[in-house]
Amino acid sequence: MPDDARTIDPEDFANLRHIGPSAAEVLEMLSYLGASSEEELIRNALPAGFEDRKLLRIGDPLSERDTLEKVRETAARNRLCRSLIGEGFYGTATPAAILRNILENPSWYTAYTPYQSEISQGRLEVLLIFQTLVCDLTGLDVANASLLDEATACAEAMAMAFRCSKSDARKFFVDRNCHPQNIAVLKTRAEPLGIELRVGDPFVPAQYDDHFGAIFQYPGTFGAARDFCEPVGAVHDAGGLAVVSADPLALTLLKDPGAMGADIAVGSAQRFGVPLGFGGPHASFIASKEALKRELPGRLVGVSADSSGGRALRLALQTREQHIRRQRAKSNICTAQVLPAVMSALYAVFHGEEGLRAIASRVHARAVRLRNSLRAAGFKVGPEAFFDTITVDADDSESAIRARLDAAGINLRPLPDRRFGISVDELVDEETLLDLCAAFGAELAPAGTDAAIPEYLRRTTECLSHPVFHLNRSEAGLTRFMRRLADQDLALDRTMIPLGSCTMKLNAATEMMPVTWPELGQIHPLAPKEQIEGYLELIDDLSQKLCEITGFDAISMQPNSGAQGEYAGLLAIRRYHSNSGQTQRDICLIPKSAHGTNAASASMAGYEVVEIGTTEDGSVDLDDMARKADEFGSRIAATMVTYPSTHGVFESGIRRVIALTHGCGGQVYLDGANLNALLGIAKPGELGADVAHLNLHKTFCIPHGGGGPGMGPIGVRAHLADFLPGDPATGQNVGAVSSSMYGSASILSVSWAYLLLMGGDGLSRATRIAILNSNYVARRLRNKFEICYSGRNGLVAHECIVDLRPSVEGTNLTVEDIAKRLIDFGFHPPTMSWPVPGTLMVEPTESEPKAELDRFCDAMLWIADEIAEVRDGKADPENNVLRNAPHTARDLVGDWDRPYSRREACFPAGVAEASKYWPPVNRVDNFHGDRNFVGRLEHSG
Repeated sequence: MPDDARTIDPEDFANLRHIGPSAAEVLEMLSYLGASSEEELIRNALPAGFEDRKLLRIGDPLSERDTLEKVRETAARNRLCRSLIGEGFYGTATPAAILRNILENPSWYTAYTPYQSEISQGRLEVLLIFQTLVCDLTGLDVANASLLDEATACAEAMAMAFRCSKSDARKFFVDRNCHPQNIAVLKTRAEPLGIELRVGDPFVPAQYDDHFGAIFQYPGTFGAARDFCEPVGAVHDAGGLAVVSADPLALTLLKDPGAMGADIAVGSAQRFGVPLGFGGPHASFIASKEALKRELPGRLVGVSADSSGGRALRLALQTREQHIRRQRAKSNICTAQVLPAVMSALYAVFHGEEGLRAIASRVHARAVRLRNSLRAAGFKVGPEAFFDTITVDADDSESAIRARLDAAGINLRPLPDRRFGISVDELVDEETLLDLCAAFGAELAPAGTDAAIPEYLRRTTECLSHPVFHLNRSEAGLTRFMRRLADQDLALDRTMIPLGSCTMKLNAATEMMPVTWPELGQIHPLAPKEQIEGYLELIDDLSQKLCEITGFDAISMQPNSGAQGEYAGLLAIRRYHSNSGQTQRDICLIPKSAHGTNAASASMAGYEVVEIGTTEDGSVDLDDMARKADEFGSRIAATMVTYPSTHGVFESGIRRVIALTHGCGGQVYLDGANLNALLGIAKPGELGADVAHLNLHKTFCIPHGGGGPGMGPIGVRAHLADFLPGDPATGQNVGAVSSSMYGSASILSVSWAYLLLMGGDGLSRATRIAILNSNYVARRLRNKFEICYSGRNGLVAHECIVDLRPSVEGTNLTVEDIAKRLIDFGFHPPTMSWPVPGTLMVEPTESEPKAELDRFCDAMLWIADEIAEVRDGKADPENNVLRNAPHTARDLVGDWDRPYSRREACFPAGVAEASKYWPPVNRVDNFHGDRNFVGRLEHSG
């Protein structure tokens, strides 16, 4: 390292690990840009009115050692108990091989969403395994690559049934035995869409005639396992669609939803090896019949082919539809829970069909044994048919039982009328059964062969027959299997991922370590308050810090993605207007340059979207906005705006946008996607924004995990605080949007550790360096490319849009050709053709050292020369190094009939042979997979 770095006290070095360039490199880049200091550069880049930047008062930075000690002390305030609460969340044993090789492996957790298929084949393969697992378990034809959690999956299924049903009705039936959080989120989603929910007993005859669909919980939240063939048939007779929310472990033994005639099945894969984590992150699933596949929300992996005719995988069908269809999109969900889905899929591979059935059989047998023990002691225990959950009537002994349970460190689900719910999970052993029986004053009955699954509920259909679920499950073999998959991908541990608007920055090891600690990972989201003091302290301090950073008065940690944050923020605005008697406000103004999820979220929240134009410099067209404000006036509920803009500049008119909105009584929603350029420069709340979501998986270092997990908490000003999402697990669930109160709570520790490491000064410096790196890249690339937009003094914010259209004019080349050629240089391509077609949006972040920035710029400038050769007729217009990119190791052998050399193809300038990344496939056919959709593993031969 340079000498200047060695002069830093090691105790103060922790926050600088997030800063890529050394002090000498910073000076060199500033000089290249003609600035004498970081402060001068920022002053030149910002519009007038941003001079008064305030210190972020979130504490001094801590060393790595002190940060870990602080997090450990806080986590230790949680009390680790055996939680048999159930209600959709269960103890599970994460195999050590998966814990170490997946969850703790940056090759998996630092990857981006697999939009670039050629460098994502490993993740896509595991997601295809996940889809196959879900299809097999549910007995349905096609599944997606995961959704955010079970409750939101239920809501997505309801919306899907609403779109697809033959019925014109607006009523949706909800099984009263659905988990409370599922009902809560269904209520939230239904209201803006004008859907009327009816909660009741699904076996009451002739009740579905005026419903477009129904959802049933299987097994029910209190344990009852029932065959839904009859109500499913009644729903179909009424022209509706039937949804089953199912437990995947139970489905290894129970009759599958497909065999009951269900059209759609949803559920959570959490108990397949993913820690409780105080509520998340967990992968949920959705599956459907073949006829409905094009209506599935979220991401689907499909089998396609590459340009050499070999098998290749890609995201299929609905990929990125939010940016295409906007307010007409099926859903605002543009991501998935990829990392948890990968863990769940590999858990199934690890155990195989026989192992999963063995775990399920053991869980069921122990639940039956417990029931028998409690009945023998005189307790009333139900239901008669169940998988893993029973309810016990404790009568007058409830208080004594509760005290003994607490002394034994066991949590059960408290129910009305002095009853307890007990959900047996994979971790329940003989000792736990003995302690449970002791708490109830019962003797543990001997193990028997009796079961509580009647013959008519037993699974008879084939399940998990693909060879991947019948591998030799030695740890050596599985570890190599996971390594081979990881080697096919390109993640942040290999190279810069310069994705505009996605902020792929360092996920520091110090920040990641606590995620797997039992004190954080093994806490049930419904654990008693006295057992979660550590979590509450962590969340409270993180909330206070985020309020200070953003200038807001309150934060909700519930939204577990950026899109969920958008939706929750718009719902808060909707409820605020409704509470003020302003129910006529039904319009949301959104610039044409906004994220596609903005429009989709607004539509889901019940708003009509009115677009605002943009000017030639990429800014919001203030004249157009003024006209829209005059035209729609009192109908305007909100304006959604991204700042800095989606075009990568600090717009000078942001305060005018806010004033116009407030002037007609609307609220301002600020999309926090670009907050990495704002910390220490301006606070959204002080700019005048009323609500903003914060992408913790962007600005605050939670890793992208290959397309999830994420967190999108919302900050609001005081007048909106009462309208934040309520607790989904209680009856006071106003506007719940996720399965648990704090969303994916366990990964909040990552952002908290980041803030502890950085302190206020560190955050402000990270922003300055992000802007410096971006402007350095933009200035270097201007030598051969045009940059679409710039702000004051020709400077950009934290990202820049490289316009390839002038460069490729007169050729048959496209932005895709340039993007794929970057793979040959070992780079993940930048964001393609968004927000401007034919461009690359580049965001280098503050984490990248100058050497990596130069390597990227050198590659782009080399590609500019390759484009020029095609344009000037020196290279074949079709058979050239750009059109054929990326090149694989297979291209080094066999016949070679191309007019350029193998070395030029595979080892372009600056690529070292020893560290070369080899994509596993050539250019993937973007249309073949959609025309011939295959969304699950196929048996060879």
